[in-house]
Amino acid sequence: MLSLLTRAAVAASLFAAMPAAAQQGRGPNDRGEYLSRIMDCGGCHTGGALAGRPDPRLNLAGSDIGFGIPEVGVFYPPNLTPDRETGLGTWSEAEIVRAVRTGVRPDGRVLAPVMPWHAYAALTDADARALARYLRSLPPVRNATPPMVGAGQTPTAPYLSVVIPGR
Repeated sequence: MLSLLTRAAVAASLFAAMPAAAQQGRGPNDRGEYLSRIMDCGGCHTGGALAGRPDPRLNLAGSDIGFGIPEVGVFYPPNLTPDRETGLGTWSEAEIVRAVRTGVRPDGRVLAPVMPWHAYAALTDADARALARYLRSLPPVRNATPPMVGAGQTPTAPYLSVVIPGR
């Protein structure tokens, strides 16, 4: 029989090994927030983040710095908040899940090649829904991002050059 001290040590080590989200409160959006952090959604979709100066007022509200892909164009990370005019406010939970896992928007357009949806396709159904619920729970932030610029066009907003292997 394990001593009380041994059982306490085992319990403490198990608790320490649990993911941070599991150690947090049991709020309805904790798992989705945790996923958005480890998936680094804010690294691209937060204003100023791509310049090394993330603006907390623009958390997940899109970026005015884009990704330039030779022979394809320049893509600007869109607003992921539920703002109805500039964000995901008109998207359903299922449409967000589909975009994250397949790289296809509700209107049928394919997301930018730099969006790592191939990796996110492995999300469990529960995790994909948790992420979508979290995004839908954010305060809406009205923040229009620059439109995509096609190959050969001149962008008016800054962008980073990206090389996609195999292109």
